[in-house]
Amino acid sequence: MVSSEYERRIAARFATFDQDGNGYIDREDFSGAAKALLAEFGTASRSDKGQALYGGAEAFWQGMAGIADRDGDQRITREEFVTGAVKRLRDNPDRFAEIARPFLHAALDVADPDGDGAATVEDLARVLQVLGVSEGIARAAAATLDADGDGKVSEAEIIPAFARYFTVPE
Repeated sequence: MVSSEYERRIAARFATFDQDGNGYIDREDFSGAAKALLAEFGTASRSDKGQALYGGAEAFWQGMAGIADRDGDQRITREEFVTGAVKRLRDNPDRFAEIARPFLHAALDVADPDGDGAATVEDLARVLQVLGVSEGIARAAAATLDADGDGKVSEAEIIPAFARYFTVPE
């Protein structure tokens, strides 16, 4: 049985996706997040990185809609999100990681100024802030993700952490 505390925590994650605060998650939330990230890092929408980010956002939206949009209206309500996350992702966080991977990979690429496959802790904190995480939490989370202490965060460090954030009760 899933605890109500777990459900409350997952429900709080809803706001991370509801970028425009209108009470549901839809395709525009994902494309809006991509647009905001591109603006933050001065990356053109029509560049390869920009197109990859928009493509990743669309793939992430499609994956989330497939998991959580129970009534097929192309909008995910808070209740659908909680139900979808709890029932479909809790037992399989790797599935969630795979849904998020194209977007996270492209976001990391946008935030990776030297093209070495990793963003600096500071740039990752900027990404998190653009996505709606408060500055203090974004900085702490980015620093925590730098498991090897090299000042950079790779895709291998980000994706499992992202999946755990949304699917692990602790």
